Amino acid sequence: MFHVKLLKPALLALIVTLGISVQSQALRAAEIVVAGGCFWCVEADFEKVKGVSEVVSGYTGGTLKDPTYKQVTRGGTGHYEAARITFDPAQVSLDQLYATFFRSVDPTDAGGQFCDRGDSYRTAIFVSDPGQKAAAEQARAQAQQALGQKIVTPVLDATQFYKAEDYHQDYYKGTNKILTRFGYIDQTDAYHRYREGCGRDARVKALWGDDAPFVQG
Repeated sequence: MFHVKLLKPALLALIVTLGISVQSQALRAAEIVVAGGCFWCVEADFEKVKGVSEVVSGYTGGTLKDPTYKQVTRGGTGHYEAARITFDPAQVSLDQLYATFFRSVDPTDAGGQFCDRGDSYRTAIFVSDPGQKAAAEQARAQAQQALGQKIVTPVLDATQFYKAEDYHQDYYKGTNKILTRFGYIDQTDAYHRYREGCGRDARVKALWGDDAPFVQG
């Protein structure tokens, strides 16, 4: 009994410490959801941002439960290709992330993004609370003023986010060999060829100039 009594305060202190640690991590972790055309590209871009711990490709904004890639891209589901970005607000702010998002896409295009056309490729920001909504709307207004053109990217209430199929996750750094019009090539190579061929960086550079954060080459 003597030893048990001695252990009780130590165990209690350990439990409290672990609880504080878990709570602290939970408070640091935050999420936003954005749609910026091809989610491969959004994922590749935002995983470069300091303070971002994870980016997941998925679908949101529509009514169909557990949609597939084919269903979403075929149209009629209301879903967007989207990315859920988990970040540490102590390292990167909500304002910074939204400002970066606008400068990584063509927010003047209501019909899709670059070579990808259709509703599922439109841009949007999905907000889950008043703070996100205010920050997103402020970032949109600032981006419109900086660009000097009308921005059509809507700020929408968040709906259920569905994770995309496993083969879409981290597509840009995949090591599989895949068949393309260039023959069998590494998945990473295929991604870069797609991105260049689709004109993403060229268009973003033309719009935003030196303010474009992710332009390659």
